[in-house]
Amino acid sequence: MFLTVTCTAPEATDLGYLLHKNPAALFEKELTFGVARVFYPEATAQRCTVALLVEVDPVGLVRGGSGDPRLAQYVSDRPYVPSSFLSVALSQCFATALGGRSKDRPDRVDEKMPLTATLHALDCDAGEALIRRLFEPLGYSVAAERHEPLDARFPEWGPSDLYSVTLSGAQTVRDLLTHLYVLVPVLDNAKHYFIGEDEVEKLVRKGEGWLDSHPEKEVIAKRYLRYKRALADAALARLSEVEGAAPAETDAAIADSGARGDAAEATLETPARLNDRRIEASVAAVASLDPPARRVIDLGCGEGKTMAALLRDVPALEHVAGMDVSVVPLERAARRLRLERLSERERERLSLFQGSLVYRDARLSGFDVALLNEVVEHLDADRLATLVRVVFEFARPRRVVVTTPNAEYNSVWPSLPAGKFRHPDHRFEWTRAEFAPWAQGVTAAHGYTVAFSGVGDEDPEGRGTPTQMAVFDRT
Repeated sequence: MFLTVTCTAPEATDLGYLLHKNPAALFEKELTFGVARVFYPEATAQRCTVALLVEVDPVGLVRGGSGDPRLAQYVSDRPYVPSSFLSVALSQCFATALGGRSKDRPDRVDEKMPLTATLHALDCDAGEALIRRLFEPLGYSVAAERHEPLDARFPEWGPSDLYSVTLSGAQTVRDLLTHLYVLVPVLDNAKHYFIGEDEVEKLVRKGEGWLDSHPEKEVIAKRYLRYKRALADAALARLSEVEGAAPAETDAAIADSGARGDAAEATLETPARLNDRRIEASVAAVASLDPPARRVIDLGCGEGKTMAALLRDVPALEHVAGMDVSVVPLERAARRLRLERLSERERERLSLFQGSLVYRDARLSGFDVALLNEVVEHLDADRLATLVRVVFEFARPRRVVVTTPNAEYNSVWPSLPAGKFRHPDHRFEWTRAEFAPWAQGVTAAHGYTVAFSGVGDEDPEGRGTPTQMAVFDRT
């Protein structure tokens, strides 16, 4: 498979600095499925072209797999058509460029340059229309030439699904590579590896800044995640600026805050995203505890954003712990918190571990504050009762902070019709009248008091705030 990228900006050979590949040298990298080579067919100050040639070893792929090899496994289009193999090669050969870093030309990383990318023999079962629907909204001019017939010796086979595609537009090098990384497997409509939860994270991370507003984001998510509905739904939910509110439907400032009213007035000052405001409210609840909190645990810590805020904004904390049921978000939290780079002393202030809130766990004891941010709504009713015992009866921190969606506010967002939850994994979403009796039942059974508040802008029509919050204090 073959990809070329041409830059015609002034000092075009700076493309080599942005890609971290010397135009005067051939770069080779061994991959698990073959070898990738990067070279420059031309490199002048006016025009510079880089080529990525990926040679896939189909025999090695079959021999490295399992099961009984068949002839059809050896005879395929995988060595020739741009596919997920090309995406892997892009990430392996141009990791620095994809990360938006350049040691020698940092000033050009965010510069939009006239770039042209050509893909040869791109396989697209949905035809030229889908190619255009995916790339044109991103600012590319698209030229697509179909290869037909499939085989001149057998006209009855009809035309092929292969296209030579040229994309032209003013883009940053990072954005162009990212678009190709995500959209080539979408067009090919196949992947050579297992699709799991980590692919959701990859799609959300690579789609940051463009995929959330793309008119074909649902098609992209479904094809990228191989039609696994739960994964596609999770990706689409995470791509929304506010749970349940798609940024494309309204002004970004209104979507971020959940505000209603005049759009021009709302955009005078960009408000914080709802998730950021939840984090701020949780940090404030920790900081206001008297006597001061020394040890805090985030139950359902996810990617560790709240933990990072606690470490930054509450310096008196001696230890911050995070627990999650899934290992994937814990790995992301470890990267966010830079565990590997911390000194031994800094490392003692921090811990991450896998666990479940429906099992009694001695590791949850000894904390001053426990945070349950957007957690309770993910549990079935019978398991929620178990969580209450685990946290309030056995762990018994001095303070417990719970945030959960306010179902009354859902009707503010056009993307949430009646009866639809903000996230596909939610088991329920409470109104304020439903949340209060549950919280008061907890206090009566386990010796706590509770104070209620809201997070986000108050709805002028009386539906409250997007998020409701309860702070439980042990009596």
